[in-house]
Amino acid sequence: MAVCAYVFIETTPGKPAQVANAAARLPGVKMAHAVTGSYDVIAFVEAESVAALGEFIGTQIHRLPGVVKTTTNVVVAQTVSGSDAA
Repeated sequence: MAVCAYVFIETTPGKPAQVANAAARLPGVKMAHAVTGSYDVIAFVEAESVAALGEFIGTQIHRLPGVVKTTTNVVVAQTVSGSDAA
């Protein structure tokens, strides 16, 4: 069963759009957006396991130019909105 997580990324000034674009191209990243607020980019990631997720963040996300720090929140329950329900 896949592990899904939101990765909250802090970037160097002026880099959120570039980091979001680079992250969105990585395999396993389902979406990435430059945002306002406490973080600069939020990415939704899917991995085979928690171990694979950690490896991916350490070897792929952290190596993107402009990434300063990440915080990862693993999804523990998934819900479907009323407009998406069948």
